[in-house]
Amino acid sequence: MTGELSGFDAVAEARSARNVLDIHWSRICSRLQAEVGEVEYRTWLKQISIGPVDGDEITLNLPTRFLRDWVRTQYGDRLSALWNAELPAIRRVELQVGRPEGAADGAAPAPADPPVAATPATAAIVGDERVPENRNDLAAPLDPRFTFDTFVVGKPNEFAYACARRVAERPSSPGFNPLFLYGGVGLGKTHLMHAIGSELVRGGAVSVAYMSAEKFMYRFIAAIRSQSTMEFKEQLRSVDVLMIDDLQFLIGKDNTQEEFFHTFNALVDAGRQIVVSADKSPSDLSGLEDRLRTRLGCGMVADIHATTFELRISILESKAAASGVAVPAKVLEFLAHKITSNVRELEGALNRLIAHANLFGRPVTLEATQDVLHDILKAHDRRVTIEEIQRKVSEHWNIRLTDMSSARRARAVARPRQVAMYLAKQLTSRSLPEIGRKFGNRDHTTVMHAVARVTELMERDTAFAEDVELLRRMLES
Repeated sequence: MTGELSGFDAVAEARSARNVLDIHWSRICSRLQAEVGEVEYRTWLKQISIGPVDGDEITLNLPTRFLRDWVRTQYGDRLSALWNAELPAIRRVELQVGRPEGAADGAAPAPADPPVAATPATAAIVGDERVPENRNDLAAPLDPRFTFDTFVVGKPNEFAYACARRVAERPSSPGFNPLFLYGGVGLGKTHLMHAIGSELVRGGAVSVAYMSAEKFMYRFIAAIRSQSTMEFKEQLRSVDVLMIDDLQFLIGKDNTQEEFFHTFNALVDAGRQIVVSADKSPSDLSGLEDRLRTRLGCGMVADIHATTFELRISILESKAAASGVAVPAKVLEFLAHKITSNVRELEGALNRLIAHANLFGRPVTLEATQDVLHDILKAHDRRVTIEEIQRKVSEHWNIRLTDMSSARRARAVARPRQVAMYLAKQLTSRSLPEIGRKFGNRDHTTVMHAVARVTELMERDTAFAEDVELLRRMLES
């Protein structure tokens, strides 16, 4: 009977350990998804499943050798770091080909919603060691990739960058506390916050707590449930620098706003630095209490504007150079024209191109770019007008826009005009007579001849074909 009971206890203990691992893996998945973006996460990481723990090593399974090798090369170190941050007892991550027990073919565990944090007193058995389920710290780990050195500076973000550097060098400087960074999704707010934290931690003697507003809320709710709100308050108010990302998440959550307001006041009154980010300026965050919006706006408010073409090119050049893969300037220009609103999506697109080149040993070309990024490009499709085509082609070959409809027959004018007719046939639904009328009332047979001539030249002249293809893709962006 005793043996049976101990057997049941062993099974229960194993299940408890597995549940704890699942919770930690869910957190890691959420973090990875936020770091690499939805598309890249689904492509490379979503199919990972947890295997067994052996001492200080955890095994992660992937369904194919191809995926295992790719994830090991590109994300192996990051997975190890994230696991070690979640569970210090885990020092190594082994990636192997396999599936979780009982899983159907193609099944892959999706990350769960972020769980409410457990109290510091709870623990679980992992391997042969008793490991705290939740360490007695509130901060999320800082991403070592997000530093000031890896942040590409341009006109849209130079002010926010300068403010962030100032806070990192001299926290709690007059006029810079709090520092409020705001801007659209994927423009670099989180990057700057991690850079500030990393710089301060490197300098030593400064305690930094970085977390999302969502995590702040979860921790606060957990403290209420466990009747440990005083401990929660003391932990937060003991740090030298508090950084809260995506503050707009607190809109409509009155109790959490109240707690944040009091924490904010306590830290500022004690001379501690606060850094906050949101998608809008304090004055535009309707739904926040007036007193909180007023306090947030009393320091330095720095916005990050939408990127310019030049800044997007600089970002892509920097990432391409770091990857070691040759990416033609035409491809970088195409991506910079096509993906304009979100730097995170822009970098994700380039990462996918580089991964494709590394995995299959093929050069990065415009044609390959269209194939590999078809889903992203499709999302950015729009209607193109003949006027846009004429303007873009005129700029490309440095001729006057009026030459598109003039009677001039010089080759320097006639060839670009033929290209514009060809693109009008390819990219619009206009009939040949309609296209001809847009080019100085030319006959439809002239348009037919232009299309045939450009097609012939593209087959014979690679450089010319690349020029036409680049123009087409830029017009579709």
